[in-house]
Amino acid sequence: MTAAHVLATYDIATHLPPPEAAEILAGEQSTGTFVRVPGESARLRERFGARVIEVTELPDDGLPPLPGAAGPPSGATTVPHRARVRIAFPLHNFGPSLPNLLAAVAGNLFELRELAAVRLVDLDLPSAFARRYPGPAFGVAGTRHLVGRPDGTLIGTIVKPGIGLDPDALRTLVRELARAGIDFIKDDELTANPPHAPLRDRVAVVTEELDKAARRTGRRTMYAFNITDDIDRLAAHHDLVRDAGGTCVMVCVQTVGPAGVAHLRRRSTLPIHGHRAMSGALLRSPQIGLGPVVFQKLARLVGVDQLHVGGVASKFYESDADVAASVRAVRTPLFDGYETLPVLSSGQHPGLAHRTYRLLGTTDLLVLAGGGIHAHPDGPADGVAAMRSAWHAAVTGESLDRRAARDRPLARALERFGA
Repeated sequence: MTAAHVLATYDIATHLPPPEAAEILAGEQSTGTFVRVPGESARLRERFGARVIEVTELPDDGLPPLPGAAGPPSGATTVPHRARVRIAFPLHNFGPSLPNLLAAVAGNLFELRELAAVRLVDLDLPSAFARRYPGPAFGVAGTRHLVGRPDGTLIGTIVKPGIGLDPDALRTLVRELARAGIDFIKDDELTANPPHAPLRDRVAVVTEELDKAARRTGRRTMYAFNITDDIDRLAAHHDLVRDAGGTCVMVCVQTVGPAGVAHLRRRSTLPIHGHRAMSGALLRSPQIGLGPVVFQKLARLVGVDQLHVGGVASKFYESDADVAASVRAVRTPLFDGYETLPVLSSGQHPGLAHRTYRLLGTTDLLVLAGGGIHAHPDGPADGVAAMRSAWHAAVTGESLDRRAARDRPLARALERFGA
């Protein structure tokens, strides 16, 4: 591959010989169709055709073929072949444009009958994309600076209940959390600009309470306001938060789309918190969709400063190994930079701090505990204290039991959530 190509890596299953299936994929996503047409000259294919670079057979995974997949030819084995396929797409087919790139590398190929499974697992992009998409403006260092915590794990929470709180109830909750010294609070992905709690009203009460708490504690909690909406409303929502003194905005990366996040990034003067709502539809199946490496590369490219990567012992589908791989991927430099802060969430609580630190080996994390803070037996403030205490013990090598023996909020949290 040269700087004039995008290299896409797929895991496929097919009843055809894998090299033949790979050629069909490459043709369908560049110059070809189901039959040769007069305009598809050898010269045109040479210049614009996608090229199969490598096909490596993989062991059978025992999974059934996707619906509608073509069955085996007469007399052939009924078990599809699996392979990892690398295909080079000429950059001049679409230019450094993510919407058009995705049409090529993740477009109609998922519908090809010749493929019994197909998943885009990696993308290697030429530097032209770095020139077009500047990536995160804040990342780990910028987030830490705004939060006022230069080292250590950042402790945060999600507003719970996720939807239904009116501005007065939100005010009370934010006041307690901010006075307890929490680093970060975010809106739930279900609350953006609903009639019962408009964004304008939430911004007013939250920023007022954060300012009051900062005067008491000397540090200002970062709050990620969910501004997810139609693209033409993102800038106005961002400006509303900025003008009120807010320090972070949140968008659902998949529902707004890469182009929407990139549009926001060009206007934003605040960190962008990237939620992954709807990502399971693309990421969960090993047979179709996108792999997490692709998702995080796209999110970082378009400017997400803080990105959700799942959670250890999660209530969702990912294994701990999946989460660790996602964290490693996010922390791997892209174009020698594009630093983004990994965000852990989903069922997190103080009893998981040691397990998480052993697995990930870093404190460059934002750990969000929703129920793990709000459901503390003695209230959210003690929930914040318990989370911070558990993480301090994990990093310093002190056991949870020993720490809890002299730390009542942590002891009470372990009674509630376990270790």
